[in-house]
Amino acid sequence: MLIGEFKNNLGEKNRVAVPKKFRESLGNKLIVTHGYEGCLIMVSPEQWESLTKEAASGPFVSSSVRDTTRFLLGGATEVELDKQGRFVMPQNLVTYASLKSEVIFLGLGRWVEIWDSSKWQKRKEYLSQNSSEIAEKLASVNL
Repeated sequence: MLIGEFKNNLGEKNRVAVPKKFRESLGNKLIVTHGYEGCLIMVSPEQWESLTKEAASGPFVSSSVRDTTRFLLGGATEVELDKQGRFVMPQNLVTYASLKSEVIFLGLGRWVEIWDSSKWQKRKEYLSQNSSEIAEKLASVNL
């Protein structure tokens, strides 16, 4: 199951190990792409199919559909884990997410987010301070 928060180091040549718990659920072939709020998203190929169908479906003439497709698919890369569960993070994704030496893997049920540790701490503080307002907004959307 894709839940929990794990720290790891971004090593030489942007190599990073995926937490074992996530490897067991996702497998050794993964898709990594741009995420929202400055993080990255990591999913299995099967989850990728579902995610892109949901996020990028709609009429081609819609600029929002095209922009979402550009954002998610344009930045995506396929990676294969080595025997130690590591892969080389492409430089364009390192730059996009401002990844430094310590990264956070955050399991969110259907996907894993990858954050720079300091950016995640700031986001986590925001979520902690605004959780009630966020819940209210979500409740009004789900009515």
